[in-house]
Amino acid sequence: MGSHRAAAAFTLCAGAALAAVSVPAPAAAAPARSGRDRPAVIDCTGIARVRPGNFILACGDGNNVLTSLRWSQWRSGAALGRGTDLVNDCRPYCAAGRFHGYPVRVRFDSPQRRAGHTGQWRYTRVILTYPANRPAGTPRVVTLPLWAGPAGR
Repeated sequence: MGSHRAAAAFTLCAGAALAAVSVPAPAAAAPARSGRDRPAVIDCTGIARVRPGNFILACGDGNNVLTSLRWSQWRSGAALGRGTDLVNDCRPYCAAGRFHGYPVRVRFDSPQRRAGHTGQWRYTRVILTYPANRPAGTPRVVTLPLWAGPAGR
């Protein structure tokens, strides 16, 4: 009787293994979409971010930060969102200055391959549009290149 149970267990396990091999993998195991589908922005530490809630524009001193970002789209060609541009007035100098918030529309675009990161794309430009108030001396639309991140990251 023991040999019958062993044979039945072996047959059951062999059948399960054969079934597992012949069943297609679930969709979750499919290859990941290419980095081109979801470009990122590179933050001041070199980390790729998708749909960040905040983004520092002035990595050197932190005197210009996009905050409270809400994204209406994040696609291969461009990302569109709204938020607040916090800008230090640097009066009388930056360390003693005050931050002022301005409503802003944000567009990240011009994606390019990210050097040293196979398959990853990054946005290379930001366009800021101020629908109302804006920092003194700043045009209504500002176009800036985006930082590529520290070398080797």
